[in-house]
Amino acid sequence: MDMDHVIRTFGMYFIVFIVVRLMGKREIGKLSVFDMVISIMVAEIAVIVIEDVRRPFMDGVTPMLVLAGVQVLLALITLKSRKLRLWFDGKPTILIDRGKLNRDAMRKQRYNLDDLLLQLRENKMPSVADVEFAVLETTGKLSIFPKDKNKVDGHAGGGYAPPPKPDKPSKVFPKNYRFESLPVPLIMDGKIEEGNIHMIGKDRFWLNSQLKQKGITDVKQVFLCTIDHKGKLFIDTNRRPRH
Repeated sequence: MDMDHVIRTFGMYFIVFIVVRLMGKREIGKLSVFDMVISIMVAEIAVIVIEDVRRPFMDGVTPMLVLAGVQVLLALITLKSRKLRLWFDGKPTILIDRGKLNRDAMRKQRYNLDDLLLQLRENKMPSVADVEFAVLETTGKLSIFPKDKNKVDGHAGGGYAPPPKPDKPSKVFPKNYRFESLPVPLIMDGKIEEGNIHMIGKDRFWLNSQLKQKGITDVKQVFLCTIDHKGKLFIDTNRRPRH
């Protein structure tokens, strides 16, 4: 390797470092499809410029900065548009629903049993029987919600104490309701997710009454509102804390 290659390697290292920093911490976490495409293109451009010393250095810097600008711009746009977020990143997929394998979802995602069992073992879940829900995230990570151990009969150690009776999912969701994500978003960025409200068998009147109980009179005050499988609401508002 001659000195030109060394200088270009050092130079491109700092350029790639700056580009990744500009694109944000999301790029160094679990990558979505969109993020992965950007990362691959940046890496390919860097390799081309390092290997071809006859090519001007700016031939690599310019397209990298353009990609960084596109990523930052789209990230800002998708902050305000959930439809665009779903278009770019996709939706999470439920693979295990209340302890049962969702074969149709696995087939659509081309996700075989070996893949599923591998990720269960990585999450210290040796058996599908121990899982209440398993959600395949848009990053490819499997999020696992284990079954309540208090409902399982104990053996060594004398068993478990009788737990308090939680709200049953059937009281919250229709029996034929299929989870697309956990928890289910009802309000995002101050906008009501009409489809999700209808899927859980509720309406705007019910949602507004729930918000009023929390002292919220306007949906636009809510940044995020979700409901879990037990019917518990989580609400995060746009109100700024007082100092």
